[in-house]
Amino acid sequence: MQIGVIGLGRMGANIVRRLMKKGGHQAVVYDKNDQAVTAAADEGATGASDLEDFIRKLEKPRAVWVMLPAGAITESTIETIAGLLERDDVVIDGGNTFWQDDIRRARMLREKGIHYVDVGTSGGVWGLERGYCMMIGGDKAVVDRLDPIFAAMAPGRGDIPITPSRDGRDPRVEQGYLHAGPVGAGHFVKMVHNGIEYGLMQAYAEGFDILKNANIDALPEDHRFKLDLADVAEVWRRGSVIPSWLLDLTAAALARSETLEAYSGFVADSGEGRWTVNAAINEAVPAEVLTAALFARFRSRRQHTFAEKILSAMREGFGGHKEPGEAESSAKGRTGS
Repeated sequence: MQIGVIGLGRMGANIVRRLMKKGGHQAVVYDKNDQAVTAAADEGATGASDLEDFIRKLEKPRAVWVMLPAGAITESTIETIAGLLERDDVVIDGGNTFWQDDIRRARMLREKGIHYVDVGTSGGVWGLERGYCMMIGGDKAVVDRLDPIFAAMAPGRGDIPITPSRDGRDPRVEQGYLHAGPVGAGHFVKMVHNGIEYGLMQAYAEGFDILKNANIDALPEDHRFKLDLADVAEVWRRGSVIPSWLLDLTAAALARSETLEAYSGFVADSGEGRWTVNAAINEAVPAEVLTAALFARFRSRRQHTFAEKILSAMREGFGGHKEPGEAESSAKGRTGS
C-alpha cells in the first residue's frame, strides 16, 4: 500500500522506515528539512520537493499521514493539503493533537469529501524496533481501509500472555492497535494514556528519591541505608509487581550514572497531562494522582530534586526529550556539539 508522510522528525522518519521494511509499503515523504527527505529517499522512500509535488506523487485515493508537533504547524499543514486533496482522500494525524481539534478539522474536511483519522501513537524513538501502540479514531470503513498500514506499524502480540476472557473481542487490540471510536476518540484515549504516564513516572521518581535519601545525616545512624539504586531498579524489573518499560529506562539510566549528573531535573510537559486534568474536571472525575504529577512538573522548573532527574532520564529514554533552556545548552557544551 502507498502512504504519504509529512514530517520526518524522530518518530516520523522511523514510522516511514518501519512501514517500508516490515510492511513492504511504499512511502512518499515530505519535510521542510531537505536533508531528512534525502535520507528517507536513500532508504527507499520517494521524496517530494514541496507539498504540491508530494500530493502529485500519491495515487488516488490518497492517504496522507501528518506527523508534526501539535499546534500551529499541524493546523497550517492540514489547511494547505486540504486545498490540494480530492474527494475520498484521507488525512491521518498521528501527532499529539488535542482531540477537540480533530473534531473541528474532520468537520472542515468532510465538507470537501475528505476523510480524517486521528491516531494516538505511542512508542517514541523505539518504535522502529518495538512497533507503535496506536489508538485510532475515525469512520470504520476508512480505518479498515488503512488496516495494512496500522498492522505493519503495530508491535504485534509478541510474548505477552493472552488475557483471559477476551474471546470474541477485536483481535487487532492484541496486536497493539485499537479502533477506539469516531473522530477524536483516538487522541482522547492517547491523552489519558499520557496523563497516566505522568502519574507512573512520578511514582517511580518519588520512590527512588526516598531510596536515595535513606542515608541522610538527619536519620539515626542505625536507620540509615546506603542503597545501590541501579541494583534496586534492576531487581524490581525481575519478578516484582511494578515492572514496566519506564522502570527499564530508569534502570538503564541509573546503571550509566547513579547520580544522574547529566540531568538538571527541569521537567517539561507536552500538553496531554493538562488536557487530561481538564477532562477530569469537565467530567467531575477525581484525579488526584494525575493532577499532583502534573503540578510536580511545574514545580520542577523552580527547584530540582533527584526525583526530577529520574523523570528527565525516563523522558529522554522513551522519547528522546531533552531538557529545555539552560540544561539543554549545558548538554551541548558537554558533548561539544
